[in-house]
Amino acid sequence: MTLEQLRIFIAVAEREHLTRAAEALRLTPSAVSSAIRALEDRYGTTLFNRIGRRIEITDAGRIFLEEARATLARARAAELALAELGGLKRGSLRIHASQTIASYWLPPFLARFHTAYPAVAISLAVGNTQSVTRATVEGSADIGFIEGEVDEPALAIRPVAEDQLIAVVSTSHPWADGHPLELRDMVDARWIVREPGSGTRSVFESAIRARGLDPLALTVALELPSNEAVLSAVQSGDYAAVLSELAAAPHLATGRLVRANFSLPRRRFLLLSHKERYRTRAFHSLVEMLPGAEPV
Repeated sequence: MTLEQLRIFIAVAEREHLTRAAEALRLTPSAVSSAIRALEDRYGTTLFNRIGRRIEITDAGRIFLEEARATLARARAAELALAELGGLKRGSLRIHASQTIASYWLPPFLARFHTAYPAVAISLAVGNTQSVTRATVEGSADIGFIEGEVDEPALAIRPVAEDQLIAVVSTSHPWADGHPLELRDMVDARWIVREPGSGTRSVFESAIRARGLDPLALTVALELPSNEAVLSAVQSGDYAAVLSELAAAPHLATGRLVRANFSLPRRRFLLLSHKERYRTRAFHSLVEMLPGAEPV
């Protein structure tokens, strides 16, 4: 079994599609198919069911996928460690961040890092708290940044900044006059919210739950997958939304949205890293640039 075979297997398993995996790997479909077949024949295990033109990963394949991801992550960590022993000023840093952090807080630090270390390749994937946590656990992210609290024993979690959540409405909304709002006003409103797994949504729901209001009592008109989509939709009618002040600030400044008079808590931006994986010089250098990060 080779690392290349593992890489091919992971690509196919994640897509459950040979041609798409081949395109992502820049290989021919026949080469990808041969690599999968070689693995199955060598170990006498069916990793995928072939159903017409489709493939579906088997239970054995799902179990092997976890091990394959972990093996590739360890191999990459060993390669990075060896490169750094040679004092090479190169490398890469794979970052996954939730939307508010990726769009409004993190970019200045990445620009500063690139100025200091131009030979280090940075990749940034944007998701939500749930997906970023999963990527950091599985090893597809060297470092993660999230907005919601998580409980994951495999990860080291440390705060790096704070953020203010606010409720926003359109200028025509009854709340736009700034009168103080009560919990019963929350129930009467129509809400546009982020998707399940979003840190913004989970913090908002925790905040109103702590005040005695079940989030299920809210009337949710739309669930949308990004801050920008929520902001755009709120402007179109008598809807309310809760977002980061960082995300809403441009819309508030231009008068397209109004901040509702309802107090919400501050939340923490959190840095995630795997407790058992090698942390490169690039990792430590970026963390040192962050104002609120504790020593790793």
